Parts: sequence; C-alpha cells; structure tokens
Amino acid sequence: MTVKIGLVGTGTVGGGCIELLKKHTADYKSRYGLDLQLARVCSKEPAQAEEHSVADIFTEEYTDIVNDPEIDIVIELVGGTTIAKKIVCEALEAGKHVVTANKALLATYGEEIEALAAKNGCKLYYEASVGGGIPIIGPLKHSLNASEITSILGIVNGTTNYMLTRMASDGMDYDDVLAEAQAKGYAEADPTADVDGLDAAAKIAIMASIAFNTRVTIDQVACEGIRSITPADLAAAKDMGYCVKLLAVANRTDAGIEVRVHPAMVPVDHPLATVDGVFNAIYVVGDFIGPTMYFGQGAGSDPTASAVIGDVLELVGHIQAGTGALPGNTYTDNLPLVSTDDLVTRAYIRFQVVERPGVLAAMSAVFAKHEVSVHSVIQRGVGTEEADTVELVYVTHSAREADLRATLDDIAKLENVLVGPEPTLIRVIK
Repeated sequence: MTVKIGLVGTGTVGGGCIELLKKHTADYKSRYGLDLQLARVCSKEPAQAEEHSVADIFTEEYTDIVNDPEIDIVIELVGGTTIAKKIVCEALEAGKHVVTANKALLATYGEEIEALAAKNGCKLYYEASVGGGIPIIGPLKHSLNASEITSILGIVNGTTNYMLTRMASDGMDYDDVLAEAQAKGYAEADPTADVDGLDAAAKIAIMASIAFNTRVTIDQVACEGIRSITPADLAAAKDMGYCVKLLAVANRTDAGIEVRVHPAMVPVDHPLATVDGVFNAIYVVGDFIGPTMYFGQGAGSDPTASAVIGDVLELVGHIQAGTGALPGNTYTDNLPLVSTDDLVTRAYIRFQVVERPGVLAAMSAVFAKHEVSVHSVIQRGVGTEEADTVELVYVTHSAREADLRATLDDIAKLENVLVGPEPTLIRVIK
C-alpha cells in the first residue's frame, strides 16, 4: 500500500521525521507492506529543506499540501494555535487524515478539531503531543481504558525537571540554572511556557480528557510554576525525605475531577522521585490495574519524531483494515471540575520571620483560626545580632486550598513577624 505524506514544519521534530523516514521507510515496507512516501514538505525556512535534502519537494505554502489530492496524511508540526489550527482544519476539511504533536492546539481546540475530523470521516492522531517519545496517549485510550483511571501524576516538562534537579544537587539558584538551561538548549529564550507550568498544563488537559472521558481545556487547569522555588526549599525537602518536582496532576474524586499543575514535594521512595534531568515520567493509577509508570525522553527531535511516525503507521494500519480508530474517548461523562478553593492537599510553607518571643504562638493561632492542622514546624537557621531573622517551615495535614490561602493572608497581616520574600507554598504528595 502506498501512502503519501505531507509534512508541515521542518524544525526540530519535523527534521527528525524526515530523517526517520529516510532511515526506516524500507523497513516499514518489508514489515508491514507500507510504502510511506514523503510527497511534500512545507515551512518558512528553505535552508532547512536543503539541510535535510528535500528541496525538490519543498514549498513555503501549506495550501500546496492540503489542496494536493494525492496526499493522504498531513503531519502538522508548526506548533501554536493560530496558523496550526488553519492547517489542521483545512486538511480535515479536504478529507485528509492528520497527525500532530501540537499540545497547545489540542488542549485549546480539541473538541472542535475532533468533531471536524469525525464530520469528514478523517482520523486525528496525537501521541507525540504529550511526553515526546513516551507512549501515553495510546495506553490511556486503549490499554488502560478497561479500568477506571483514578489518578495521573506527571513530570512532563524536561526544562523544569532539569532546573529543579540542578538546584537540588548543586545548590544553584533559579536565575543561574535558567541561564544554564538556556545555554544547553533545554530552555527557550522566553521560558514562560515551561517555568510557569503552561506547557505541562496543556499536556495534563489532554491526558485528563482521555482518562476521565470528560473535556478539559488548558484554561481550566489551575497552574503554578517554579519561579518561587529556592535552594532553601529543596534543602528543606531533602531533610524531610522529599524532593521537589513540577507535577501535572489529575485526580478523580467523589466531588469531581481535579486538574492542576504546581511544584510538589514527592516522597523519596515514590517512583517519580528518581526521575531527574530532562527526563519525563507519567504515573497512572487505575482501580483494577493499580499503579503504572511510563518513563523516557519527553522531548527532542528523535523521540518525538518516533511518536509521530508511530501514529502514521497505526493510522495506516486502520485504513488497511477498513476500521476506525479504536474506542477509548467519547468525552460523554461530563464530570464536574473541583474548584481550586476546594482542592485538598497537604502543604509545605516556608516563612522568613523575626526571631522574637510570641511569633510562633501568633502564627499558630492563625493556623488554628482557619482550621489548618499543623503536622510539624521546624526552625531553620539561627538569628544573630546582625540579622535577627530565621526561617519557619510548616508542614500541614490535608487542608482546603482556600483555608491555606486565608492562613497566609492573615499571617502576612501580623505586625513585626514576616520579613523578606513572600512565603513559599508547595503541595505535599502523599
């Protein structure tokens, strides 16, 4: 069977797809009887076409691909939610199947795009949108869907995981480790999407939608990044038997579903605690399967390209068999999202305070007022004649988010107590 592919986007992942097809097209033909032909390549960078030796099939106009009647599958790898949406929608309207790695597009317009695919009898595949080369979309749709998924915890952003790893192991501060990550190519010049958790938010929105059979969009994900995390927090976490990770979290509860991204203290004996550097991992729990974990390279040219072409092979297999995509997500459950105020977690809170009699008692009274039970409190540092300040580290029992925030607000109003930066709050994973 001959399948003609149009590729839009020749950056890191697009270039990887070109090289992967060059290397393994003969293998696909011998193994599966598939002749995958890269018929057309599009981007705004002609030099990249020269670099990958595809100048003879290169175009700068995506319409040359979506309007070509001989092209069967369009691979969209330009990213973003503007021109990428036009490419995907126009390809589907033209009756072409689409494979994409575009997490932001799916987390924002997934419902519209999937409806358009169904209307036109087309298939939409997006394994590479979450976790790079880690297979997670397929398992959530097919292998795990006999169970009720109760929880997903994901380290799904390699940039922040690298930064937190370096801060913990070498005591580097945020600014220095960000500069290093940028120099190594792990972080963009504008790191906002990574360090503020937006990249992870898009990914957990996609996973939660599939796992809970309920549409979740990126703007429904409560999101915090790592800008406020300091080496002092990481040292305190280590002393208490934890490490700090930026987690994408989705939980099924009696009240509905929780979907959020934030730094979290992970017990050192948890499988996610050993995931360091730029690696990603996704920990999924189901009622009949128990805990499972998926680990690997979450980004980069080769792993992500592998996921993209893997989608192409699966898609073509369904075409050959004359079947639709396997069932797995109908988005019909419509579970309510738990309000951020009603989220219940344990918390680590670090205050910088004046060392004097009565401070601890005053703060304890505020915790009691808001019914936030304290598990432990530790004083870090010793006041001196030059600086009579110390750090107080609280770890709470499970408490509502609204009560935790009210506690912080009221402690901030206490006279002659808080000094220095804003208190740090990090959720604690059980």
